[in-house]
Amino acid sequence: MRYTRRAITILALTVLAATAGCSVEKDGGDSGTDASASCGSGKEFLIGMSQANNAEPYRQVMNDDVTTAAKAVSGFEVVVSDAAQDNSKQVADVENFLSQQINLLIISPNEAKPLTAVVKKAYDQGIPVIVLDRKVEGDAYTAFIGGDNVAIGKAAGEYYAKTLLPQGGKVVEIAGLPGSTPAAERAQGFREGIASNPKIEIVATQTAEWLREKGQSVMDAMLKAHPDIDAVYAHNDPMAEGAYLAAKAAGKETAIKFTGIDALPVASGGIKAVEQGRLQATFQYATGGREAIDLAKKILVDCAKDVPKSTTLGTLQITKDNAAQAYTELGGKQ
Repeated sequence: MRYTRRAITILALTVLAATAGCSVEKDGGDSGTDASASCGSGKEFLIGMSQANNAEPYRQVMNDDVTTAAKAVSGFEVVVSDAAQDNSKQVADVENFLSQQINLLIISPNEAKPLTAVVKKAYDQGIPVIVLDRKVEGDAYTAFIGGDNVAIGKAAGEYYAKTLLPQGGKVVEIAGLPGSTPAAERAQGFREGIASNPKIEIVATQTAEWLREKGQSVMDAMLKAHPDIDAVYAHNDPMAEGAYLAAKAAGKETAIKFTGIDALPVASGGIKAVEQGRLQATFQYATGGREAIDLAKKILVDCAKDVPKSTTLGTLQITKDNAAQAYTELGGKQ
């Protein structure tokens, strides 16, 4: 078997074909899981990490988790591309990775359907594919790692039904990017969770595409249409923070309750927002970055042929009562 060493240059936001990292010849096939012909210790491996966007703090932390974990594995080199919430660009990013003969692909899809075909293409070429956080359609990939978004949404809904709004109230929902699986699943789970309390009413739902500034503008419009709302269920913490800022500008930040999802253990994350009183609660949604590299090591270095098709990461409800402890336990730095 012949091995070649290349280097990749990333210009602007696109991975361009240059002289590239380490390439190991693949033996083709359509299983997407048989890396035995090129695996083993003492070798060098090039991993392409296709990120949906770098604008969300969650994705920045995910990238850091992937690259930090990879540094601890001898022979691993990771190149990260930023799709900037553009499906066609993410397809092109993956195509560029394939042209560089990557040894493994990690991808967090912007949306499920538009990324399904290119993920299948990589898989069918015999490249192990780890789908991270957001899903694609079908099962043409090696492994999926992510949280149970329906369960997280349901936990949030149950928190509203039993603790936050036990007497009922009007809720607006600020949703993630349409077409991304977490947005649909967090919406579904929330409705299941509040079903036990018929006095809770979702009066409006609007997307803010996971972004804080859009959360603020969406909330500003919602306040004009629904000035008497009691709470905001946001699909992530940045959108919840944006909604809080809009409410504060309207003088309503103390009259409305806010919750989010992510609970990043960073100074600007949701745990600190709970601790500081802007959010009533957040729910942990682990990035899976470290777990993805652990799995990549099993495939590429340890030559594992049977790896879990799906790995579900746990969650944690965080309120002011446990925020400080959770921040420390989840690795937050003071």
